[in-house]
Formats: sequence, C-alpha cells, structure tokens
Amino acid sequence: MISVEQAFEEIVGNAIPLQTELLPLAQASGRVLATALKARRSQPGCDISAMDGYAICSSDLTGKEVSLSLIGESAAGDPFPGTLMAGQTVRIFTGAAVPSGADQIVIQENTGPTDNGIFTDDTPQVGKHIRQAGYDFGEGQTVMEVNSYLSPKSLGVIASAGYSHVMVYRAPTVAILATGDELTSPDQTDFLPHQTVNSTVPQIEALVSDVGGHPTNLGQAQDSEQSLRDAIQQGNSADILVTIGGASVGDKDFMQKALSDEGMTLNFWKVAMKPGKPLIFGKRGNQYVLGLPGNPASAFVCALIFLRPLIDRLMGRPAPLPAGVNIPLATNLPSNGPRQEYMRARLVGIPGERRVDPATSQDSGHLSVLAHCDGLIIRKPFAEPVEAGSVVPFLPF
Repeated sequence: MISVEQAFEEIVGNAIPLQTELLPLAQASGRVLATALKARRSQPGCDISAMDGYAICSSDLTGKEVSLSLIGESAAGDPFPGTLMAGQTVRIFTGAAVPSGADQIVIQENTGPTDNGIFTDDTPQVGKHIRQAGYDFGEGQTVMEVNSYLSPKSLGVIASAGYSHVMVYRAPTVAILATGDELTSPDQTDFLPHQTVNSTVPQIEALVSDVGGHPTNLGQAQDSEQSLRDAIQQGNSADILVTIGGASVGDKDFMQKALSDEGMTLNFWKVAMKPGKPLIFGKRGNQYVLGLPGNPASAFVCALIFLRPLIDRLMGRPAPLPAGVNIPLATNLPSNGPRQEYMRARLVGIPGERRVDPATSQDSGHLSVLAHCDGLIIRKPFAEPVEAGSVVPFLPF
C-alpha cells in the first residue's frame, strides 16, 4: 500500500500532455497554448484618437483663442485622406485614424464654432488624446507565451493579434466502465430490493466534462472476466480508461485480472487513503487506466484527488496534488489513523466567518451525505486531535 503522495506522483506526476490540435478561438477557452503567439499586426495599426474632438497641429495652439479652418472628417473605418496643414483642423471621432500632419486632439468640449471651422484656447501638448500605433502591442511582439492558460479574457488579445485559431493541447477522451451484477439503470420502471442504481457513472461523467475532458459511457459489465474483457476492449481508443468497482479482493472482483489480460501493466492497486483504499492504476500502451472503488463516495473522492488532476496534466494545465485551503473547524476532531482521510464536510456560518463542519456519517455508501456537503477536510496519517477553531485544510468541490 502506497501513500497518497506516491500514488499522485505515479498517476499525475509522470503524465505528459497529449498531442496538439488546432481550435477556433470560440472553442479554446480552458485550453493551454502549445505554441507562443507573436502578433501578426500592431494594435492599433496607426495613431488613433482617444476622444471625440478635432485633430490639430499643436504648433497652432497658444493657450489663447485661435481659429482653425475645418477641412474634413475622420471616423473609425473612414479616415481623412489628406494631410493637415498649419491653421487647419479635421473633425475626428474616438477610434478614428489621426490625419497625417496632426499631432494633438482637442476635445470638442474645448472648442466653439466659427463660420468656416472652430476656435479654441487649448494649450499645446504633442500627443494629447492620441493612442500611438502599437500602443497595445507591436507586430512581431509575443502576446501570449507557450503554455499560457486560455480564458475568455485572453481570447480578445489573440484575435487582435491576427489569429482566428490557436494550437492547444488536446483534451483527453475518457471511457467510463462500471461493473457489478447488482447494478441497474436509474430509469428502470421497477427496482428489485437487491439491485443498486448505477449512480457513480453520472458523477464521473460530469466531473470529466467540467474539467474539459470528453467522457464516454461504456455501460456496465457483469461480474465475470469475459464480460469485463469485452467491455474493456470497447474503450481501447480512449486516452483514459476509468473503471468503477471490482477493484478489491473479493471472489467477484475480477477487474484487475481482466485489465491485465487486456494488456495493462499494473503500477499499484492500494493507496493509504480513506475512503478509497482499493484503487487500481496502470498503463495499456499510451492509455492511462484508473480503477476506482465501487462505493460511490470512495469513487468520487478518488476521482477528485487523482482523475481530475490527471486530465489537467494531459491538457497542459498545472496539476498539483489537491491540498485545499485553511478554514477553522466548527467542532473538535479526534486523532486520525494510519491512512490519509478525506472527510466530507459542509461550510457553516455567515460569509467572512465560515467554519467547516464534518458530516456526522463518513460511510462511503452515503450519497445523500456527499450531496449536501461542500468539500473535504484533509487529515494526514496519524494526525493529532484538533480543537474547534483550529484551521484545517479544506478542499471545496
């Protein structure tokens, strides 16, 4: 049996990002850039006005009232075609190109009309209210480094730099297989007392989707080696194969053997954690295999700690071991045993004074408890008792 840290290093630490794919910008949020992006143009591409007003030659201004002849207009997308000479002005709007010869903008509030133009008593200031060409970035400048995380806020600068598509690390495909003769679908008309609804697969599918992976439900296999092998083969093309159940040592737990028969090289199958000790991890060629426990809460916790960071890592995102944030306890906790424990807990109290309260029941089969909790208190092996008010690591979910 290995520690959580050792298991995490085996699963996530040794993983490498997948191949790359070219995506349109609208689909790239949440991905990681596989190449640096150098601007294909300057932004802005020419000097533009930051205000509505009049483009002028600053040498015409004295701080006393002067009159200027109006010779045209410059609007965004429709620039003035000529050159501004001394004593002349051009009406200009925000975002419009500054005419050749002009080096200052006088805002319209500081002007008045004359018969053939305007008058102003503004003072000279070269460059006032003008955004210089390349003010944001210049052609050839790196606007996004390799391995940058893309979010909606970063897509605008990429588009401005002249890119409609970006090369990113591919999102993994994740095949999910449940096993157990007792399992039945939640949409059954009638449920027999000995049956258990297959509740874990929807949770894992949602977790995979939320983190950016592409889940595929392989259905559920029976508790026989042949049924398992047939089902495992359906997931041969996936980047990650997640199995649920059959990972322990009971007479009906055939998962490890079936996976080995289908080409998996086993790395480990026991982790010193609670819940979730029976956890299989191995490789089938380039495929990562993660065998989760059958108990719903155990499977969910293992997926949070190992599967979600593995997907992050394969997509090129940072993937540290989930460590949580420190939050005060609402109640006393006794000392911990030899396994690292992840206690389901909820947040209590008003915002700014939150405390974390462990659930009364930590049974790994209690889905109702899991559903009403906000995260996990992380307790190290052999941790000392902790009093209410002391801070503990809390991992929100």
